[in-house]
Amino acid sequence: MLSELTKAISQLNIPADWIGIRAVKETSRSHYVRDGLPQSNGQSLTMGAMLEVMVNGCLGYAATNSLALPSLQNAAEIAYKQALAASEWWIYPVSESIRPKVVGEYKSPFLEPLDAVSPGEINDLLIRICQKLKINDKIVQTTATVATSDKETWFVSSNGSEVYQKIIALNTHFGAIAQDGAIVQPRTNNGAHANSYQGGWELLKTDNLWHRVQQVGEQALELLTAEECPNIRTNLVLAPDQMMLQIHESIGHPLEIDRILGDERNYAGGSFVTKDDFGKLEYGSPLMNITFDPTVEGEFASYGFDDTGAVATKEYVIKKGILQRGLGSLESQARADLPGVACARASSWNRPAIDRMANLNLEPGNATFDEIIAGIEHGVYMESNRSWSIDDRRYKFQFGCEYAKLIENGKLTKTLRNPNYRATTPEFWHSLIQVGNNSNWQMYGTPFCGKGEPNQAIWVGHGSPVCVFANVEVFGGG
Repeated sequence: MLSELTKAISQLNIPADWIGIRAVKETSRSHYVRDGLPQSNGQSLTMGAMLEVMVNGCLGYAATNSLALPSLQNAAEIAYKQALAASEWWIYPVSESIRPKVVGEYKSPFLEPLDAVSPGEINDLLIRICQKLKINDKIVQTTATVATSDKETWFVSSNGSEVYQKIIALNTHFGAIAQDGAIVQPRTNNGAHANSYQGGWELLKTDNLWHRVQQVGEQALELLTAEECPNIRTNLVLAPDQMMLQIHESIGHPLEIDRILGDERNYAGGSFVTKDDFGKLEYGSPLMNITFDPTVEGEFASYGFDDTGAVATKEYVIKKGILQRGLGSLESQARADLPGVACARASSWNRPAIDRMANLNLEPGNATFDEIIAGIEHGVYMESNRSWSIDDRRYKFQFGCEYAKLIENGKLTKTLRNPNYRATTPEFWHSLIQVGNNSNWQMYGTPFCGKGEPNQAIWVGHGSPVCVFANVEVFGGG
């Protein structure tokens, strides 16, 4: 494919300063079972190309679902006319320096290929999960889903770029809803669709699968008789599956440079962070070390190159609590005069690449889970996101979790239901007083991060250890 696209780009007849072609082929499959009964089995194939053209300091875009030369030529002409028309009104001129030549490839690691398991075998496994979740008649609903993706991307440019990437990914989810009269409690495997990774069927068929299914069912029942979470200011301990959302909403989105520049304000919102904050702002406590790292093996948003060909590298965006760099593409970096990362990403071939977070991780500290709990006289430990609300500047937030435990005198004691917490982003991250070590660092992901007009739902990954935050407002209520 690379040679065919390289030949095609040399034959495109438009007087552009630079041309890029990003072709994508993706096969997706999904399976959904509720209460032991298959609800849907789907498969889709999408393939096409995005043409990006640079003219007089502006970029134009056009997509086509045919890779034949006449279709590519037609898309290139549309993109050229678009860029030419916009060049009279550009805000910041771009140059070929934002599209340097790059050659390379990236492939997801996997052990068991996606075609090794038949649809019937997948359904049988999901049915068994639902059956095992229903450990009692008070379990009123069980669900189990799996979705897979096999995605290939080819990127070529008029200045010699040739990049091939193949990403194989699996998303799994199961959960139960328990009910006793007016009390209804959900419990899922780490929150909605958080178990999203790159790899094959080995990601679902783990050694502890059936233990975890049993545990989710038991905890759903346990929540029916649990005490309501108290309304109190106390030490808050968050598990990695909730830290995923905390990082995503209060760090990832506010650090996207296009938000900071105001480009996303009408739809996805802006940011409390300003251009002048970089290198100065104390975002959180000195224990806060956040990295943008698409190089982590198996994490959901790993890649070798972003969708404009920029080489992916690990970078600190916050180091010892100080804001270092934003989540911005090469063109956003040039426009804002700020350091960024390789994060120009598109959801498919029919969308242009925009500033998106990828893998955004909290680096581990030095405490084991037992040491963390033992050092707390009073607090609340929470797992698995249930609800979230955050303002369009990513400043004030309120998050709810599925499952909690009271911490008393260095021990986990009572189970608590309907746990929530609220804060502002700077206040919260400044209250970080302890960070777990590698033994409790875990990574999760989501395929549903939305942004852009037209909308683009994209994959992101977040890794974190268990963390402790002091004097946080905790409260109950479903």
